[in-house]
Amino acid sequence: MIKIILSYLAVGLLGQKGAKRLDLARHGLRVEKAKVGPLGSDLFDSAVSVSSGIESETWVLEFVDLGGELRRDVWHAFISEVIASHKFIREYGPRNSDQSIFQVYGAHKGKERAIMSAVNSIARLQALQFMRKLLDDPIKLVPFSYLQYAPYGDIVCQTLAVYYWAGPLVTKFTEAGEKPAQGTKTLDETCESSNHVFDIDGSVYLRKWMMSPSWASNVSTSFWKNSSVRQGVILSKNLVVAGLTLVERAALICKEKSQTVEKTQATIDAAMIKGIPSNIDLFKELMLPLTLTAKKFEQLRRWEEPHLTISFLAFAYAIIFRNLLSYVFPMSLMVLAAGMLTLKGLKVQGRLGRTFGKVTIRDQPPSNTIQKIIAVKDAMQDVENYLQNLNVTLLKIRTIFLSGQPQVCFHDSWEFITFIQLPKLLTGDITAMLMAMKPKMELEL
Repeated sequence: MIKIILSYLAVGLLGQKGAKRLDLARHGLRVEKAKVGPLGSDLFDSAVSVSSGIESETWVLEFVDLGGELRRDVWHAFISEVIASHKFIREYGPRNSDQSIFQVYGAHKGKERAIMSAVNSIARLQALQFMRKLLDDPIKLVPFSYLQYAPYGDIVCQTLAVYYWAGPLVTKFTEAGEKPAQGTKTLDETCESSNHVFDIDGSVYLRKWMMSPSWASNVSTSFWKNSSVRQGVILSKNLVVAGLTLVERAALICKEKSQTVEKTQATIDAAMIKGIPSNIDLFKELMLPLTLTAKKFEQLRRWEEPHLTISFLAFAYAIIFRNLLSYVFPMSLMVLAAGMLTLKGLKVQGRLGRTFGKVTIRDQPPSNTIQKIIAVKDAMQDVENYLQNLNVTLLKIRTIFLSGQPQVCFHDSWEFITFIQLPKLLTGDITAMLMAMKPKMELEL
C-alpha cells in the first residue's frame, strides 16, 4: 500500500495463479463498498470494489472478520486514503516537470510530505484497529479521504498544500503580467504586489500551482484575505504561541461546520417519525416481514408458480397424514432460533453491513395545513376501507362456520376443498371425491 501498488495473488484449485497489480496512483480510480455472495449474488456486505472506469476491470476484494465488522471498513479507508492522497497531489501540488519547485526552498519535498502524512494516518488507523478502539466510521480518521466530502474541506486542503509546498523564495520569480516577488519584502508589501498565497511566516505558494477549481471560490477568497491577520507569536509555519496556524484555523472551522451538519441531520432524522404519513410508513416498514409472507402465500394460492404450490401441498400432506402436526410448532421455534443465530453470526462477521436491520423512513415533503387535513382524510378513508374488508372477511368466516347462508357455505367450501384436495385430483381420484362430497352438500342445501 505504501508503494502505491495493490497486489493480489489468487489461489485456485490447481495452485497459485499469476499476481495482479493495480496502480493506486492512477487518475480516475474509485473505491466503493460492495456486496458479494455465492454464484454472483449480493448476499454479504463485506467487500470492497476498486475500478478505474466503466469499461475497465473491477477488483472485488472480500474482507471477512470473525471478530467484528470493521475489517472491511478499515481496508476501504486504507485504499481510499491512498487514492485520495494522490488526487490531492495532482490537484494542489506542482507538476513533476515544473522547474519552479526549485525556486521555492523545500518545495521539491512537498509530495514526499503529503505521502508521509497519508502513511502516518494509515498507520494510526491500523494501530487503533489492533487496539479495538475504532470509531463507527474509520474514514473519519484518514484526512485526505474525509476532506473530500467534509464541509469546508477544500479550504483545509488548500492550507495543507501551502504547508507542504510553500517556502521562502530562493530566487526572484516572475510571471507574465506580474511583478517580481522577493523573499526580502515584508508580508504586507508582497501580498499587494503578487497573487501568490503566503503562509503566516511569509512562505510563498506560487500562483501557477493553484490548479484546483476550489481556489476560485468565494469561501477561499474570503479565507485567504483574512489569513494575513497575525495572532500570537509566530515561531514557524507550524508553531504559533498564543495563536493558531492556517491549518489549525481551517480545521477548526471545518470541525464546527461538520458538527452543525451532524446536528441538522440528527434533527431531520428525529423529525422523520412525526406525523401520520411518517407513522404509516413506519408501520409498513415494521410489518414488512409479515407482508412479504402473506404475499408468498397469496402466490401459492393463485398458482403463480405451480411447482412451488405443488411442493408446498405435498409437504403439507406429508405432515398431516404422517401425524407430524405435533412437531410443527417446536420445529418452527428451532428454525426461528437457528435463523436468529445465523443472522447474528453474519452480523458479527461484518457480512451484512452496519445498516442491516435498521428501519428506514422516507422523508415527507413539506406541506401546509390544508394538505395535512387532506392527508388525514385520505388516511381515514384507507382505514375505513381496511375495516370494511376486515368485516367482510370475518362475516364470511362466521357464515361458513355457522352455516347461516347455505349458498355461500357451498361456494366457499367448494373453493376450499378444491384447493386442499388438488393432489387427489391429480392422482385420478376425482370421481370418488365428488361422489363422497355430493351427499353432504345436498344435505346442507
